[in-house]
Amino acid sequence: MTVNSPLTDIKGVGPELAKKFASLKLHSVADLIDYYPRRYEDYSQICKISALRPGVVTIQAKIIQAKGRYVRRGMHITEAVASDDTGSVRLVWFNQPYRATSIKPNCEYFVSGNFELRSQRLAITSPSMELVSDFPINTARIVPIYRVMKGLKSLDIRRALRSVMPAINDLEETLPPWLIENHKLLSFSEALRQMHFPENSENLQASWRRIGFEEVFSLSLASLLNKNELSSEKSIIIPFKEKLAKAFVSHLPFKLTDAQRKVIWQIYKDISSETGHVMNRLLEGDVGSGKTVVATMVALMAMEQGFQVAFMAPTELLARQHADTIHNLLKPLGYEKQVCLLVGNMKPAQKTEAYKRIKSGEARLLIGTHALIQEKVDMHKLGLVIIDEQHRFGVDQRKKLMAKAKHMPHVLTMTATPIPRSLVLTLYGDLDLSVIDTKPVGRKPIITKVCSPNSKAQLYNKIDKELEAGHQMFFVCPLIIESEISQGTKSAEAVYKELKGGVFKHRRIGLLHGKMKSVDKNKVMSDFVAHKLDILVATTVIEVGVDVPNATVVLIENADQFGLAQIHQLRGRIGRSDAQGYCYLMMSDSSVPTRRLRAVETSNDGFALAEMDLEIRGPGAIYGTMQHGQLDLRVAKLSDTKLIASARQSAQEFIEKQEDLLQYKQLKERIKTLRTVTNLN
Repeated sequence: MTVNSPLTDIKGVGPELAKKFASLKLHSVADLIDYYPRRYEDYSQICKISALRPGVVTIQAKIIQAKGRYVRRGMHITEAVASDDTGSVRLVWFNQPYRATSIKPNCEYFVSGNFELRSQRLAITSPSMELVSDFPINTARIVPIYRVMKGLKSLDIRRALRSVMPAINDLEETLPPWLIENHKLLSFSEALRQMHFPENSENLQASWRRIGFEEVFSLSLASLLNKNELSSEKSIIIPFKEKLAKAFVSHLPFKLTDAQRKVIWQIYKDISSETGHVMNRLLEGDVGSGKTVVATMVALMAMEQGFQVAFMAPTELLARQHADTIHNLLKPLGYEKQVCLLVGNMKPAQKTEAYKRIKSGEARLLIGTHALIQEKVDMHKLGLVIIDEQHRFGVDQRKKLMAKAKHMPHVLTMTATPIPRSLVLTLYGDLDLSVIDTKPVGRKPIITKVCSPNSKAQLYNKIDKELEAGHQMFFVCPLIIESEISQGTKSAEAVYKELKGGVFKHRRIGLLHGKMKSVDKNKVMSDFVAHKLDILVATTVIEVGVDVPNATVVLIENADQFGLAQIHQLRGRIGRSDAQGYCYLMMSDSSVPTRRLRAVETSNDGFALAEMDLEIRGPGAIYGTMQHGQLDLRVAKLSDTKLIASARQSAQEFIEKQEDLLQYKQLKERIKTLRTVTNLN
């Protein structure tokens, strides 16, 4: 049996069980080996029966007096007595009638389970049992617990893995010998063996350290190789025009923050470098920090030199909003006529006109969605690419946009999702980083409150007074329509009907969600911006970029079902003027608020909350959100700064030593994949 063998080659895995494995996308031995446990239960401490205390226990004993019987409503109970040289203890199983006949007399077993009070007597309930003479996989050891689907148990996975141990032992090493020796790492095969069947807690920690190190090392190596390759590329030089920059700033209706000025200067230095350096910069700024103004100032400098700028946004709603905002920012200088919007929902005649203006070069600032990457779009002289919320675009989409240029364009990517610094260094190591860490002058911190459903009546009265004062509110729901899967969860459509016929029936209410037609979504949003609506009931479609300064209240229904970072993004839809903003986090029930809800209640710092989100949910969740699981960081803890530092340093050494990736087939394939996911070029 090899790692490429199908799971049906494993003894005990027939077609039916193979189907269940396939539901977890496990088809081959390699897939199975690569399926890591989600947690462990420690049954490794074998206890004498006389010393048992309530809790999870493991004993080594002989089983006697095993009997089964049916009790009320057809429930079956099996009871047995386990004995060692210090005493005896009762064992109890529920609805497992085969237990009594399966126990072998005069044989020693490992028995692991919960020692607790049952029917006023202490017993080990629903224990696992294995013969001491066998290789134990469920008892007398640290037992791995896997994520499973209906009809599949962790036991099935453990049994299959026990059968493929020889294949694990035969796996080739994936890292250079000097690296393993320098960092005292386990071999690849040993790390996997200890991860699935740890001999003790020390070996388990060592296995996770080895796999986690390799994850960060691979990411770091991929990003460093990308950066080195990019440094050899040449791009256009866009000279800095001080007079133009000052004229733009002088016409702004607000004062730039020091953070904005610093970031703008960093970008100007990149694009005007006499060396022809290609800018590949990530602009990170919390919600409402003023990234659009920065992007406009950068675009203006390129437009002045006759270059085109492609500004790609993830949604049509956001693209239209950017177009309106930037049009108004450029109007005082007379550059607004060079702005061109291109989105999927435009009429054919409008699209034809846009294509014509883009091809001729008359349009120099092209704002749109993925419509910008269509074959019909023929760029005249693309010099700068700006991608908003870049993690929402696929790698191929980003590449297609940059391929519109006749040479390597400068690239500015922006995100309003605060990313922990450790994650930035690992994920975006090939990008230069700029951070806007302050809000515009005059913005007040948003007052955030966690609310119980019991206080809804008083809260609605309070909100109505805010609406009476001429302000507006967002009412955010996790679902579009009611779902059997999420009983008790409020949907946008249900809330919309409830508000229209209830306490807010005298208010103008709109509904917005992702399944609506684009023309309907734009109409509702336009009405809300124009204050033709007082309340907008919406799903998370409003999470990114929607800018309505007059909105001062956001109520997030079933807030405990949202991630911490997502709540912060939704909160960022308000507080975008000098008026006080209020964010209400409505719980699903009256239970104690979660740690993350309390965190959002006490902090407006997106970067601090992002660090906490990483700590609470783990890196997998954040990578999953940002890159749809492609980066697959499953073991490494990004709070482990020592591991990250040593892995990044080792990646640099790997390059300096001019190691040949061809020697490490698995690492080579991993790096090839990661270079496309972490890189924009």
